[in-house]
Amino acid sequence: MGVIQEKDLIDSVADALQYISYYHPPDYIEALGRAYELEESPAAKDAIAQILTNSRLCAEGHRPICQDTGIVVFFVKVGMNLRWNSKLSLEEMINEGVRRAYLNPENTLRPSIVADPAFTRKNTLDNTPAVIHTQIVPGDKLDIRVSAKGGGSENKAKFAMLNPADSIVDWVLKTVPTMGAGWCPPGMLGIGIGGSAEKAMLMAKESLMDPIDMGELKARGPETQIEKLRVELHDKVNALGIGAQGLGGLTTVLDVKILQYPTHAASKPIAIIPNCAATRHLHFILDGTGPVHLEPPDLDRWPRIDWKPSAESKRVNLDTLTSDEIALWQPGDRLLLNGKMLTGRDAAHKRIADLFACGKGLPPGVDFTNRVIYYVGPVDPVRDEVVGPAGPTTATRMDEFTEMMLSKTGLLAMIGKAERGPSGIEAIRKHKAAYLMAVGGAAYLVSKAIKSSHVVAFADLGMEAIYEFEVKDMPVTVAVDIKGASVHQIGPALWSQKISAGLPIRKHPPEST
Repeated sequence: MGVIQEKDLIDSVADALQYISYYHPPDYIEALGRAYELEESPAAKDAIAQILTNSRLCAEGHRPICQDTGIVVFFVKVGMNLRWNSKLSLEEMINEGVRRAYLNPENTLRPSIVADPAFTRKNTLDNTPAVIHTQIVPGDKLDIRVSAKGGGSENKAKFAMLNPADSIVDWVLKTVPTMGAGWCPPGMLGIGIGGSAEKAMLMAKESLMDPIDMGELKARGPETQIEKLRVELHDKVNALGIGAQGLGGLTTVLDVKILQYPTHAASKPIAIIPNCAATRHLHFILDGTGPVHLEPPDLDRWPRIDWKPSAESKRVNLDTLTSDEIALWQPGDRLLLNGKMLTGRDAAHKRIADLFACGKGLPPGVDFTNRVIYYVGPVDPVRDEVVGPAGPTTATRMDEFTEMMLSKTGLLAMIGKAERGPSGIEAIRKHKAAYLMAVGGAAYLVSKAIKSSHVVAFADLGMEAIYEFEVKDMPVTVAVDIKGASVHQIGPALWSQKISAGLPIRKHPPEST
């Protein structure tokens, strides 16, 4: 019988988290590659190309797929006959592994975890503690499944207590559109049915650890009621036309996973949790013979896609940007941004609001007049980088501050991820501003366009400080124009109509090339 050594578990956890920060699971890449080949929406195809190109760059450069390197979640099965050689508890060993992974100087990962979430929300600075679910099982092995779950997708989790006779399909099809695109599709949907409220949520999360196999399932045909439900939901969710990044297209989900558990006769709990384009998870087993050994994936499994800006893209000089120029932008226009921009996300916006509420102005060095703000919290740079991966964060979280920013600072436009909500769109329309969308899940690719970076205010906020970036050909799409027209409403509506009208779609994904 093997003995689990303290160091072996800590090293294995640290290595696993580093590994999944820059290697997508090959099953995800292959499924996304098939979706790319099938996609007929130019905007969605371009977004998928950026995600796939970003993935290969990260795999080659060993840098994070997304700037949001996630909240770490473990599902741990502990063999009843296991023996240990450690002075630390299981949770302490796991958290030490998380700490070492996120503070690794060769590939620093962004710490996103805040303690005292109801009040001070102070960053723990090392991404601990992890969320750990433990099960005692027969045997003498330690079975670990680990994921690093991004906040954008986690925030879109939904739960309901259905009546026993209610339709699961109807609820899912009603719920998915309410999730918007902040979860960065194409991804997966994890669904938990039954048990109790917390059990349904736990099953939804756990199901996302399973490999993508929808293509294989369709090829052989579903054999159980759950498999039939998976196929039905996969096809009907994709028929909504939401598409990559919510821009409208054929592929919103690559797979739908379902776990179920017996429940009370009066209940039908159901939970849905999406997994984003930065799908990160790994399964490994320790048996007492040493730490896990992780083989790098074969990069030949990645599609040979090298994203380049569209010939239709328009170059924009941010240093001379005017309201008149913004007035010419139309929803769906592709732009390449050049010049200087400021950044700011949740904490910076809240601090600016507090300053205004106290009758104070913006801090020294911060002037948004005729400028663009990028909603981003970048990863710290390593080696010769100007900045680490720096993809957009979900823009709807800034909606409550948009009227303030547009009315009091002279801001012209904003850059973020996914759609804007009604209040954000109304403020944009009222002030004749614009909202631009960068691709979530392409953070390393975006960072290549950033040529200089320095903090100009709120340095104590870390990744949420206000930076000034100088960019060259940073790719974005006009998502909301000065009239309040949103590509996230126009695109999905158009593609839903095309799909329902019988747009020729191959029912089974082709084999990956």
